[in-house]
Amino acid sequence: MASFTSVSSHFLQLEFPSNKKYCNHRSSIYTFSVPPSEIKAATSFETQSTSQELPLRKIPGDYGLPIVGPIKDRLDYFYNQGRDIFFASRVQKYNSTVFRANMPPGPFISNESNVIVLLDGKSFPILFDVDNVEKRDLFTGTFMPSTELTGGYRILSYLDPSEDKHDKLKRLMFFHLRSRSSHVIPEFHSTYTKLFDTLEKELAANGKVNFGELHDIAGFTFLTKSLFGTNPEETKLGVNAPKIITKWILFQLSPVLKIGLPQVIEDSIFHSFRLPPALIKKDYQKLYDFFYESSGFLFDEAMRLGISKEEACHNLLFATCFNSFGGMKLFFPNILKWISRAGINLHVQLAEEIRSAVKSNGGKVTMAVLENMPLTKSVVYEVLRIEPPVPLQYGKAKRDLLISNHENTFKVKEGEMLFGFQPFATKDPKIFERPEEFVGDRFVGDGEKLLKHVLWSNGPENEGPTLANKQCAGKDFVTLISRLLVVQLFLRYDTFGIQVGKSPIGVSITLTSLKKATF
Repeated sequence: MASFTSVSSHFLQLEFPSNKKYCNHRSSIYTFSVPPSEIKAATSFETQSTSQELPLRKIPGDYGLPIVGPIKDRLDYFYNQGRDIFFASRVQKYNSTVFRANMPPGPFISNESNVIVLLDGKSFPILFDVDNVEKRDLFTGTFMPSTELTGGYRILSYLDPSEDKHDKLKRLMFFHLRSRSSHVIPEFHSTYTKLFDTLEKELAANGKVNFGELHDIAGFTFLTKSLFGTNPEETKLGVNAPKIITKWILFQLSPVLKIGLPQVIEDSIFHSFRLPPALIKKDYQKLYDFFYESSGFLFDEAMRLGISKEEACHNLLFATCFNSFGGMKLFFPNILKWISRAGINLHVQLAEEIRSAVKSNGGKVTMAVLENMPLTKSVVYEVLRIEPPVPLQYGKAKRDLLISNHENTFKVKEGEMLFGFQPFATKDPKIFERPEEFVGDRFVGDGEKLLKHVLWSNGPENEGPTLANKQCAGKDFVTLISRLLVVQLFLRYDTFGIQVGKSPIGVSITLTSLKKATF
């Protein structure tokens, strides 16, 4: 989310008993605009040589003329081709998953649009190697939003592990998640029970109901009650936080989002100039005041670590609103989308697994019970693989490097920007069978070995966040609450129907049916 933001390895232990096979729905990542035969040629590779020595190849591609090249690539990326075809067509053109291109926004927001693109599962992990790659101020890519949007502070997400403040702030995040871990499951159950009660009533009255609008309120309420012990509806903030947060995120990400406005307006305003932070200042202050009043129990720890109350508060606000809430807003609709598309067979198997495990524990959902749901865990990992919530990742080479894809080795010079588009890396056909398909049980049993190639958290899924890396501090928190959503859904319903629409952030989900549990 997003990074959206572990209680560390200690929140969840990965364990995958064997189970039956489930299968699903084809992704359109490589096929929706380019003929399948052409894309297959662009994305399929010969078997990798057993030799560790791969042929050295000059990185193909170029950046074009100054200003002109970056703007042309920006227009291709957003409008002329679209993001996925922008990458797929260049893979085909250069016969390589590693090449040079420009990434938005470019002029006149960023002067550093030149990147080396990494689109396969072998080269992509260099972006996690903080010994060789710097992550300073690269959270949002080739530009960094104004610190006026975060109280004048460079937030944890923008800090490189080599910076002293990174260690202190990440320690604070670990402390926060650990201190509130016992509240997560009960608060999720309480909040989402109310949410689904409301969704049912709206659906019965109107024949359909928008999931996002009601979920945004429920999601933020869950986060603040579970992580801070505060119900926003009982404060001055009320139910307005989701709209404020969405607008605040837009001010930060508008240069790299396709918002849906006419091209001439969208590109000339949102992709060429920064939105003035002053326009969101009062709304941000409302959020800050709420978190300052709710975070008292964390300030003693912050000051012990050498962090002021103010800096701690801005970081807690960012982690909750941008990373966690933004992640839920993006990822939870994707969970519904992919499970719905997978079909009734998967729904039946999920319902059987979830209800059996919960029944065996006297009807209570606990961490131990969740570990007895291998298919549920696999389904969440598969959504994270096929449509990762944070698709774009960046790093700057600290020194001259050699990087390799499946066929070649490439020289990267110190200071060059590396960029990875994760949805291609996690659909690498050299790593995953049927990579474009949603396979519900992909990570069950022996499939657990593939978790090292699930990369959504700025690191491999089989590893955890540490003070020395940039892996998402709340990695296990995200997977936990995602499983809880699936559990809550299939404890109540046998199956459900949806309509999928477009949204500047993720997808829009409209529920059209909710079939109550019958067994």
